[in-house]
Amino acid sequence: MFKKLSISAAAVGALVTAAATVLNSAPASAASAPLSGARIAAHFDLAQGQTPENVTLAPDGRAYVTFAKARQVAEVSPEGTVRIRATLPEPADGGVHTPALGFPLTVGITRAHDGTLYFLYATGTADLTGVWRMRPGGRPERIAALPADGLPNGLALDARTHTLYVADSVRGSIWKVPTTGGTATAWSTAPELAPAGFLGANGLKVHNGAVWATNLDRGTVLRIPVLRDGRAGRAQTRADGMPGIDDIAFTGRGDRLLAALDGSNEVALVQPNGSHSTVLSSADGLQNPTSIALHGDTVYVLSAAWNTAEDPNLVLSRLVR
Repeated sequence: MFKKLSISAAAVGALVTAAATVLNSAPASAASAPLSGARIAAHFDLAQGQTPENVTLAPDGRAYVTFAKARQVAEVSPEGTVRIRATLPEPADGGVHTPALGFPLTVGITRAHDGTLYFLYATGTADLTGVWRMRPGGRPERIAALPADGLPNGLALDARTHTLYVADSVRGSIWKVPTTGGTATAWSTAPELAPAGFLGANGLKVHNGAVWATNLDRGTVLRIPVLRDGRAGRAQTRADGMPGIDDIAFTGRGDRLLAALDGSNEVALVQPNGSHSTVLSSADGLQNPTSIALHGDTVYVLSAAWNTAEDPNLVLSRLVR
C-alpha cells in the first residue's frame, strides 16, 4: 500500500497517459548492484484508475496485477500487453467509508499452482470487503469476509498448508483464511504490526517457516515464525529505517530481500543482518513503487504514482547472482 494519498479524483481524471505502451529504452544507469539493466517495460493509464497495487507472477512471466483505483485484476504479458481479467462490483455507497482512504480498492494478490488467483478487496462495507478467488476461466467470488472497519492489504499463500495470510493495515493484524474459504481468524495482533498514524502491516510473504510483514508507518520488516501447531510466534524486527516500505520479495532461499519504498521512490536491497542500500530509484522510472516480484533473475517493480501523479508503470531489471 502507498503513502498517504494526496491526489484528488479531479486530478486523476485530468491526467492522460498511454496505456500499456512498451518502451525499448536503454537500461538506466542508476541501477546499483546486484541489479542492472533497469528499464520501463509498460506504462499504465492513470486516468482509468490503473494504479498497480500488488503483483503475482505465473511460471511463464505473466504478471497478475491489482489496479487499485479501478477495482480490477489485470494480466500483463512479458511484452507489456494489458488484459483486464475482472472488475469488482462498486459498493452501494461508492466506498466512501473505506478506512484510511475513502475509496474502494483491490489490494493484495497471489496465485496458486493451478492458476487460481486470490486477491483482496477493501470497501468499508460488510458485503464486499474480504478475500476473493478467481479460478482459471471463472468469475471472481468472495470466499471469506473481513471486517469492514479494517483495510486488508498484503496477501500471502502458504501452499503447503493451503493457508492464506492477510495483513490488515488499519487494525494492525494478520488474518488467517483457508484457501477453501470460510471464517477468517486473527493469527497475529503483535504490537509491531500496528500503524503509527496512517497504515501499519502492509506487504506480506511466507518464507522459510515464517510470515514476513512490512510496517509502512514504522519502516520495518518483521518476521513472525509459524509454530508447529500453526500459531504465530513472537514478532521479530529484522530491519528498520525504511519509512514508506510497501511490498517485499526474497532474492533466493536465504533471507536477503528487495523492498519497495513507496514514499522515496526507491527499491532497497535488505541484507539478512538488516542493513540496506538503494538499488533502484526514480532515475530508473520508479513512481511510488508499491509491489515487487521475481521471475528467475528478472525483477518486476510496479509503481502506482499515487503522489507523483505522473506515470504508473512496470519497471524490469536483472538480478545478478
